[in-house]
Amino acid sequence: MKEEPRLVSDVAPKDPEKLDGSDGDSGSIAPPSFWRSRAGIYLIVALAAGGLLLGYEHRVHILGSGLLIWLPLLLCVGMHFFMHGGHGGHGSHGKGNDE
Repeated sequence: MKEEPRLVSDVAPKDPEKLDGSDGDSGSIAPPSFWRSRAGIYLIVALAAGGLLLGYEHRVHILGSGLLIWLPLLLCVGMHFFMHGGHGGHGSHGKGNDE
């Protein structure tokens, strides 16, 4: 059975004051995130460019120090510390139906 194409009038809201497509039950619409706005994207690009230029200018100090060898270890510890916070930590292991 072939489905008939839908017209714009079929999906448009019946009330002309609700042209945004909302049904009116959600209350106020939340403003968009700052990081997704034009100013936020410009700020991200500017910070990335500044970070790259700063790293390029100080590459001798960054690569010449003995601290660079510890970076993978610090990344592993930091990821373990921060990523377990989103999943309940270690306390939630084994709390299933295994009685």
